[in-house]
Parts: sequence; structure tokens; C-alpha cells
Amino acid sequence: MTFRFESLEIWHRARAYATSIYEVTSHFPRSEDYGLTSQLNRAVNSISLNIAEGSAQKTNKAFDYYLSIAVGSTFEVVGGLFLALDRGYINDAQFQRLYEEGEILAKSINAFRKTLR
Repeated sequence: MTFRFESLEIWHRARAYATSIYEVTSHFPRSEDYGLTSQLNRAVNSISLNIAEGSAQKTNKAFDYYLSIAVGSTFEVVGGLFLALDRGYINDAQFQRLYEEGEILAKSINAFRKTLR
């Protein structure tokens, strides 16, 4: 059985973003395991998982609701990146790359949401 979300570019982008975030958080200090590391990893997972869950909804309006949560989670990740930068867990180049990746993902999800209306 093929799931609807598997054909969505935004879902694939969200998975790639999760990989990028997990890569940087794996280098955060152990003292952040239950703090910022966990928060960023949970938020980035929420993006692709909400896209997948929303794709199973019976109406576009319901799907749009899950996509709005996915966008919010993307913003949460980017907000967390500012904290990681402030604490010296990531450098400016890493921040900029992940910021831009998050911006593209959020814009892509919002563009897809417009097709549902």
C-alpha cells in the first residue's frame, strides 16, 4: 500500500531537515540531552509526522490543520537554533544553513497548503 504522504515533496524535505537537525544535535553537550537536544529533535520529527498524519484526513481543511502544525514546528526548530547559536552549540555557518533549510521548508509547506484551498 502506498501512503499519500510518500508522494509529497514537503514530506521528503521534512525528513531531510530532520536528518540535518539530528546531525547537529548529536554534538550538543550531554547536559542538553533532556533539554534543547530533545526539544529540537521532537519538534523536527513533528514536521514530517504531522504531514503524514494530515495526509490521511478526509478533507483538505483537516489536512490543512495538520500542515499548520507542521509549519509551527518548523518555526519552533528555527527558534531553537537561535538558542543553540547563543549557547555556542552551533557555529554561524551551521546556523545559516539550517535557518535557510527551515525557511525553504516552511515556505514549501505553506505553498502546498494554498493548493488545498
